[in-house]
Amino acid sequence: MTTPDTRVFIVDDHPLVREWLSNLLQQCASLTVCGQAETAVDGLAAMRLNPPDVAIVDLSLQRSSGLDLIKDLAEQLPATQVVVLSMHEEIFYVERAFRAGAKGYVTKRESTEQIVEAVREVAAGRIYASRPMLGRLAQRITAGSVKASVENLSDRELDVYSRLGSGHSTRRISEDINVSIKTVQAYCARIKDKLGYSDGPELVRDAVRWVDRRDRSV
Repeated sequence: MTTPDTRVFIVDDHPLVREWLSNLLQQCASLTVCGQAETAVDGLAAMRLNPPDVAIVDLSLQRSSGLDLIKDLAEQLPATQVVVLSMHEEIFYVERAFRAGAKGYVTKRESTEQIVEAVREVAAGRIYASRPMLGRLAQRITAGSVKASVENLSDRELDVYSRLGSGHSTRRISEDINVSIKTVQAYCARIKDKLGYSDGPELVRDAVRWVDRRDRSV
C-alpha cells in the first residue's frame, strides 16, 4: 500500500513567490501542492473546504497578519501543520510564530533544500528551524526578561507598528487589518505608552527607522 503524498497549501501575497514555491514542491517526491492564496481570508476559506497536511504561510501579508492566520489554523484546523516562510530573521518573529502555533520557520534567504526539509519535518510531526536559529531561540528563552522595546509589543501592535513604518496611514491600516480607525488609533496609543514616545510623529519616525533597519538587514 503506497503512502499518500503530503498535501501543501501556500499563502503568500507575491505571485512570483507562490509560483516558485509551487514549482519547487511539485518536483519533490511525495509532495503535492493542493492550492494557493494571496490573502489569509482566501487561504483559510480554501483550507477549511479541503484541509492540507501542511500550510506554508508568509508573515507579511497585505490585508492581514500571517500570525493571525497561524492562530486561526491552530484553532480551526489543528491537523494542518504550519511552516512559516518569511523575510524576517529577527528571533522575536520566530518566537511569536511558534507561540502562535507554527511548527516550522524558514527565512527566504535559506536554501530550497531547507524549505523542502521543513515541510517534510513538520509533516512528520516534528519542529523545524535552522540550527543557528534554534540556538538563538534557546539563548533568548534563557536570557530572561527584556527591556522596553519593539519586542514587548503584542502581535497586533507589532503589525500596526510595522505598517506605520512602511508609510501606511491609519485609514489604510484599518482597511488592511479589517478594524475601525479608532481601533488602530487605540493600538497606536498603546504602542506609544509601551515604547515611551511623546507623540504620534515621534512614533511614526521611529517606526520608519525600525522598518528601514529591518529591511536592510534582510
